[in-house]
Amino acid sequence: MPANLTPSYLKAEEEYRRAQTLEEELRCLQVMLQEIPKHKGTDHLQADLKAKISKVKKELAVEKSSGKKGRGLRIPRQGAGTAIVLGGPNAGKSQLVAKLTNATPEVAPYPFTTKVPAPAMMPYEDVFVQLIDTPPITDSYMDPNLHGLTRAADLALLVVDLGSDDGIDDLQAVLERSRATKTRLAATSYLDENDVGVSYTRTFLVPNKIDAPGAADRLEMLHELCPTDFPEYVVSAQEGTNLETLRAAIYQALDVIRVYTKLPSAKEPDMDRPFTVRRNSTLMEMAELIHKDFVEKFKFARVWGSTVHPGTPVKGDYVLQDKDIVELHVA
Repeated sequence: MPANLTPSYLKAEEEYRRAQTLEEELRCLQVMLQEIPKHKGTDHLQADLKAKISKVKKELAVEKSSGKKGRGLRIPRQGAGTAIVLGGPNAGKSQLVAKLTNATPEVAPYPFTTKVPAPAMMPYEDVFVQLIDTPPITDSYMDPNLHGLTRAADLALLVVDLGSDDGIDDLQAVLERSRATKTRLAATSYLDENDVGVSYTRTFLVPNKIDAPGAADRLEMLHELCPTDFPEYVVSAQEGTNLETLRAAIYQALDVIRVYTKLPSAKEPDMDRPFTVRRNSTLMEMAELIHKDFVEKFKFARVWGSTVHPGTPVKGDYVLQDKDIVELHVA
């Protein structure tokens, strides 16, 4: 991307990648165009942004006139973030979701048990992460809803079947399907600097069924025939092998922090339900999550945390730290 991009641009870019409605896309694109530095190095991107804005406005007009939503299935974001679970037939996606969450998806040893994307909540310490189970991807079919859901996700878990000789072929089919769309899998999440419509979602490779006969040999063959730069977590969903390591990695990949709140009239903070915000978020950004009145009437806050003395008064630009306790004061 061009140099000297403002924090406001980068925030809008991240929100655009995760947008689930045309209205959200348009708002983010307009902020990106407003915030992008104006020089020759950004001429191409400026033109691309203007073209995208024009296209989204036309799509919005068609959507409003027809009354039909044009972005397919939408699953509201919940918890600290969202990870979408992708893979070929019988890779064990539903069993993985079942073991990591309290959900009870249908699990069976035949393909296409999961027919539509379905969310579930994965506990991690005192927060939850949203996992989305999905129908299998093959060389001839990919549920059209997966494009938008993968784009909007913070993380993709690409599950590989080590219990079958077809697992590597199935993985290659998923990767080829991804490369043929504008929603692609990568080691990090970003937008293509030459086309902001092309989005890459951070991906973990999750070889599953390591307990199956021949799985170790298939894993070695996978590395030889289908190498990727994705971080890898080898598991057995059925036996529970390495699931806690994967659970922690999913949460850490979201790059969020937990912030606890305390009422001025209360002696103790609410330690049961923390807010989760992006790392390096400010106090004012957290206040926006609570209620707009906290932003409009904000006076100051007191913070208990690792980098300040207990009860230190701070302003709205204070950068929050993990496990801070915040007491907001409003007019």
